[in-house]
Amino acid sequence: MVLKAKEIRSMNADDRQKKLRELREELMHERGLSAMGGSTPSPGKIRQLRTQIARLLTVMREEGELKNE
Repeated sequence: MVLKAKEIRSMNADDRQKKLRELREELMHERGLSAMGGSTPSPGKIRQLRTQIARLLTVMREEGELKNE
């Protein structure tokens, strides 16, 4: 599921933190699979995860939830 900025803005701060943690864990898992030589089920999955993390961080910075990360 792709997160849109509108959906991210409608979340509260705790939900954003939880989603960010989930996405980072999933990205670590996907990178681990590709590093071991395995193929991911979806080739664009890593790029999609990175984009979603960037969207989350952008909204969080705009809302003042993050200072320096």
